[in-house]
Amino acid sequence: MATMADVARSAGVSVATVSHVLNGTRPVLPHTRQAVLDAVEELGYTTNTLARSLVTARTRSIGLAVSAISNPYFTEILQGVEAGALEHGYSLLIADPHDDPEHERKVVQLLHERRVDGMIVAPSADPRGLLAYLGRHDVPAVFLDRLVDAPGGGPRFDQVCADNAEPTSRLVTHLAGLGHRRIGLVAGRPGLSTTSERITGYRTGLAFAGLPYDERLLVHGESESAGAEQATAALLSLAVPPTALVTGNNAMTIGALRALRTHGLSVPGDIALCCFDDFAWADLFSPRLTAIAQPSRDIGARAVRALLERLAEPDRPARTVRLPCTFVHRTSCGCPEEPGRSLRLEQPEQSAQSERGTVA
Repeated sequence: MATMADVARSAGVSVATVSHVLNGTRPVLPHTRQAVLDAVEELGYTTNTLARSLVTARTRSIGLAVSAISNPYFTEILQGVEAGALEHGYSLLIADPHDDPEHERKVVQLLHERRVDGMIVAPSADPRGLLAYLGRHDVPAVFLDRLVDAPGGGPRFDQVCADNAEPTSRLVTHLAGLGHRRIGLVAGRPGLSTTSERITGYRTGLAFAGLPYDERLLVHGESESAGAEQATAALLSLAVPPTALVTGNNAMTIGALRALRTHGLSVPGDIALCCFDDFAWADLFSPRLTAIAQPSRDIGARAVRALLERLAEPDRPARTVRLPCTFVHRTSCGCPEEPGRSLRLEQPEQSAQSERGTVA
């Protein structure tokens, strides 16, 4: 098996130069870098990760803990995390906390015991055990999709997510602009920041449209298809049911559609529908689903970047990064099909990425 010394001799450079090229620890002249890479390829050299970790106390691995990996939204985030990690020479260890606080703490502990350099976590609705473990062991971590602020306000850990309130408000005002006065919301699991922010956006949209808030029109689908089916059925059983629905994520959109079908209702003929979370087959439904598309892969890649920045600067203040969403205008809202165009993308007014820094 070839060694780093063999690579150095073949390339005509020092062992230190080979190390800098392979680890990216110092700039190397392009022709020298290429000579090292050619020697690596010719000799079939592979890095001894275990030996390197013993010397550097780094494993060049990242722990990723996200629930519902089968959910297309988190699948796309995973693709972004993986691409970002590989780009910087890191491997991934993946665990599913199942949105259960106790299991969440256990899988984070297991990842930590595998000596990952840091973690990217989508917190549960009750992250107290997670926070306690990360804080007690001083684990570099980035929270993904769902935000957790410290008791005194501001982030305790770096966080990356999409904008939630303004896009939800946009869905509501769009439906109101089409004449709807009773707009229901199938919200996610209570306790999640995504749920509370989308509820805030829902109420903001109602206020902007001059519509009263009716608590009976807001139900929780627990962020799952089955829960959303039950919640939508409850809305439809009201004496005066809504004429339009906003669903809080892609799984709940499926549940809501099942409930509408069970009640013999058509979209948008009997009830209009808009959803938060676009997904690959949303354009194949009949009618095609008007949706908010989150920058899922960008969220994953940006989370990796935030973690690497944290590893490079352990003492800098924690930051929250929000990425803008896209309004995808189709026909489930009741708007007519545009001749010659199958899709229209519109950026929300608040389209600039924002970063807010707060001392942890």
